[in-house]
Amino acid sequence: MDNLCTAIGPKGLITRHEFVRLIVQSLYSLGYRKSALTLESESSISGKSSQLELLESQILQGNWDACIDIINSMEDLVEEARSSALFLLFKQFLSECLNCGNISLALHILRNQVPALLVREKVCNLARGIFSLKEIGFRNKEEIHDLRKSCLCEMEKLLPPPILLAEGRLVYLVENAIIAQIDCCKYHNTDAGVSLYQDHCCSRDQIPTETFQVMEDGQLAFKHVLSSHHKPVSFVAWSPDDTRLLTCGNGEVLKLWDVETGTCLSTFGGHGFIVSSCAWFPDSKQLVCGSSEPGKGIYVWDCDGKEIKSWKGRRMPKVSDLAVTPDGEHLIVVSDKEIRKFNVETSTEQLILEAHSITSLSVSTNGDYFIVNLNSQEIHLWDVACKWDKPLRFVGHKQDKYVIRSCFGGLNSSFIASGSEDSQVYIWNRRDPKPIEILSGHLMTVNCVSWNPRRHRMLASASDDGTVRIWGPSKLNSHSK
Repeated sequence: MDNLCTAIGPKGLITRHEFVRLIVQSLYSLGYRKSALTLESESSISGKSSQLELLESQILQGNWDACIDIINSMEDLVEEARSSALFLLFKQFLSECLNCGNISLALHILRNQVPALLVREKVCNLARGIFSLKEIGFRNKEEIHDLRKSCLCEMEKLLPPPILLAEGRLVYLVENAIIAQIDCCKYHNTDAGVSLYQDHCCSRDQIPTETFQVMEDGQLAFKHVLSSHHKPVSFVAWSPDDTRLLTCGNGEVLKLWDVETGTCLSTFGGHGFIVSSCAWFPDSKQLVCGSSEPGKGIYVWDCDGKEIKSWKGRRMPKVSDLAVTPDGEHLIVVSDKEIRKFNVETSTEQLILEAHSITSLSVSTNGDYFIVNLNSQEIHLWDVACKWDKPLRFVGHKQDKYVIRSCFGGLNSSFIASGSEDSQVYIWNRRDPKPIEILSGHLMTVNCVSWNPRRHRMLASASDDGTVRIWGPSKLNSHSK
């Protein structure tokens, strides 16, 4: 027989005994009992440790002194778990004493043996248990056996490896290995299953890399022309339900439009309140906007123009951009070098300071992260929970003079895309500070990008060259030709 302690695998990191034991456990959990028994017999390795097998038999037989000795002999058991295990044993033992009518023995054990092993609080709990159990009445052998099995199940929750293996341990290890491979895959952008037959690695055709369509003036059929603003429109926001549109005039008011009819439903702002940015709440029933004038603050309105909440006053800086988290619980606001996160319900505020001016903001679809573009030619990624001391930094694009907008994209917001003043579109994996793709096609500054939230391999970019480009994966493009 091979030495059970020998290592297997090319790296020598896996112990044969542990590996076989995990296989036995997996066979049992998959329902292959005969195969598991055969492997146990052939390898002389049981799916259960000898201590666990002995403890199980003693509990089911009601040999409580032996059970206590086994628990006390377990070197891998921490004292807190040992105390809890002993508590379970004494509780079962005492309940059986009461069931037999041997109250004097139960009290003797409770007074003389238990205090030496358990803390006072647990002794009191046991004492209360005796009186409650006394009211239950007599139990037959089958009921006693079921109680012992329940005691064993509770006991197993306290036992650490290698005494007891966690349920589905081998599957857990395999899943972690798959997750590690996915995390190392810079192009991973699919929720399709990952095969165990080979190492996982996606090709670049999982993300948008080639132009599918170029849209220019004169090539598009307009549904509506919204022409109520008197100044250039600097900001637009679709409602999550796609029925309404918000537009901000540059240094002007905020307007709410009906998408189907093209009519203006409401006008917000005015009378000295200059709107600079806007966003929708997830329910499409409330909207928020910020002012570019210091002290004017931030307002939450419903679609009828009723003010729901506001943050205003002399301390409020001018707002350059804002966003609502997907759960609607937090509002993130940027102004110059400051990032503020407001709790919408409690109005509490958290502040993050940047070293350079912030030009734009975007929140991930899962609500865990947000990114800000800085005029220092960096994009910073922060966690919405504000637990990080420092952001993740992404570099490579060019941003010095103009407002450049970036966005999250792909499966689980795994990618970041940004325009650039060098006419390129840059794409990063969220775990890599350097771009994984640089897309050429535009002739002038790319101001804004938008990653399709449903089609994870589609990206749109808008440029000063007067075009909007739709990008897709290279393989799909070659097939379409």
